[in-house]
Amino acid sequence: MKKNYYEILEINKNASPEIVKKAYTTLAKKYHPDLQEGMLKHEYEEKLKLINEAYEVLSNETKRKEYDEQLFQENLEKERMTDELINENMNLKNELNRIKNNNSNTQQYNTNVNPNSNQNINAQYENQMKYNEEIQRARAKAYHDAYIQDLKNRGYKIRYKKTLKDYFVNFVSLLITILILILLWQIPFIRNIFLDNILVQTILKIFS
Repeated sequence: MKKNYYEILEINKNASPEIVKKAYTTLAKKYHPDLQEGMLKHEYEEKLKLINEAYEVLSNETKRKEYDEQLFQENLEKERMTDELINENMNLKNELNRIKNNNSNTQQYNTNVNPNSNQNINAQYENQMKYNEEIQRARAKAYHDAYIQDLKNRGYKIRYKKTLKDYFVNFVSLLITILILILLWQIPFIRNIFLDNILVQTILKIFS
């Protein structure tokens, strides 16, 4: 998937050359690696590479026209794939409805003939429904993973919203840590080490 230079520079695709230059200058200052330390420094270096790459293309009239044409063709391809997926889902839905209708007709026909055959048909239909649901979930997950990977390739940092489970785990971890500290405090040897520490004495004086 082609990098979206307009999104990297945080501008509209119809932005004028002046806006492109202004956006580049602003982002280059914001993500300059010399202003950061540690892990952020490396992260900003990669981000600045993308910004420079985007500006190099969008600031050149010829390169920008070629890029816009490629981006347009890629969007057309995305729309075509989306339409195919929608049609595929519609066909699948129609096929399921057809199977359901056929099973209903067969069930009415065999009501007084063979009760076991009705059970077999219902079981086959349920298995088919479960299989189709698994396919839909797998397809949705594949599209989601591809989308997330594309964002990472463009330099975006993915942050996931914390769930109640995450907060609960953090709370339990904090309680366990506090409990361990309390137990350690009950050991005279450990307590003496803490009390002899100058930093601990200073903190105790502050709060006493």
